[in-house]
Amino acid sequence: MSNRHLSLYMSNRRLILFAGHAGTGKTTLAKRALPLLAARTGRDFFFLDKDTAYGAFSSHIMGLLTGDPDDRDSPTYLQQLRDREYSGLLDITRENLDLGMQAMLVGPFTREIMAGKFFRPTELGLPADTTCRIAWIDLSSAEAKRRIEARNDARDHWKLAHWDDYLKRRVEPPLHPALRRFGNDSFDQHAFTQLIDFLLN
Repeated sequence: MSNRHLSLYMSNRRLILFAGHAGTGKTTLAKRALPLLAARTGRDFFFLDKDTAYGAFSSHIMGLLTGDPDDRDSPTYLQQLRDREYSGLLDITRENLDLGMQAMLVGPFTREIMAGKFFRPTELGLPADTTCRIAWIDLSSAEAKRRIEARNDARDHWKLAHWDDYLKRRVEPPLHPALRRFGNDSFDQHAFTQLIDFLLN
């Protein structure tokens, strides 16, 4: 590859984020989208899911801190570990973007999205020329509860036991040209095709 082609390759930094609340189907949809996006761009994506990256690590740390390895909702987790998980994910993402990879992130990232940081990549420590697109996956609270119950993940016990309190943490994402909402109560192929088009704009 010539230096000119390498420069063009490296300058085309693309980050796609599949975000939303628990149980909305972020990971399933991201994996469904990934081969379509790679085929359309002619380039592979570095895929990074928060639960895969930090699941076992965070369980070990929370077991030490609170005695509950499945704790993902206490003040201890939210104040002491949560932001460090997300910082690590962004460090790995930045490294791959710097190497010329396209990247796909999967995780809630609620604080960062509500603060508008994904719309200003440098605030996340990402290269200034990074193009960010966000797929925010929506699901009704009733369907989210049904799916969370069905997946039977111990990390959801607090949510289900304190459902009304958990619902207060569900937020509406900001309106922004770089973010598109996708309703996932039932899969709509046409809407999904439109989402893929949006993520590549």
